[in-house]
Amino acid sequence: MSASVPASASVPTPARPAGTPTSAELLDFVRRTAADTDLVASLPLDPEGRTWVRLEGPRGSEAWLIGWPPGTGTGWHDHAESVGAFITAAGTLKEHSLAARLPTDGWKTLELTEGVDRKRNLATGQGRAFGRNHVHEVLNESPTEHAVSVHAYYPPLPQIRRYSRTGAVLRLEHVERPEDWQ
Repeated sequence: MSASVPASASVPTPARPAGTPTSAELLDFVRRTAADTDLVASLPLDPEGRTWVRLEGPRGSEAWLIGWPPGTGTGWHDHAESVGAFITAAGTLKEHSLAARLPTDGWKTLELTEGVDRKRNLATGQGRAFGRNHVHEVLNESPTEHAVSVHAYYPPLPQIRRYSRTGAVLRLEHVERPEDWQ
């Protein structure tokens, strides 16, 4: 199935259950965690690949401290129904994202319309929160410096959908489950 997604596409957002953290609370958590210089410095860094340590997030959320060697990135992906936040604790990361809500099921390939691409450079101390089904890729484009970031998600990640992108075409490639990364 192929579909075109306009920049103004609207998909209903389910109500947030009482007692669960908001994306703003997750952003506050990642900011406070990134300010813990001892914790950030304790992350083992590997020149060949990303490293990570799972952290306890607020009110049942899942959190991660992630090390990014020079030239690494996530590829295009989403976090399914989880809301989240991340912040750069050291170095600089770049985020490419889409300013369009995509349908979550029933497609393999989408043609994106013009104007949906967003880019952000996130230096140390800069971050952002995001809603459900946020599609993005995060990169450390530095040729020489590691970057470190803190991420939090609620509910804990049920899956990550991985995409390839060629021009305006986004293609669902595979779905990862927690047992694939824990």
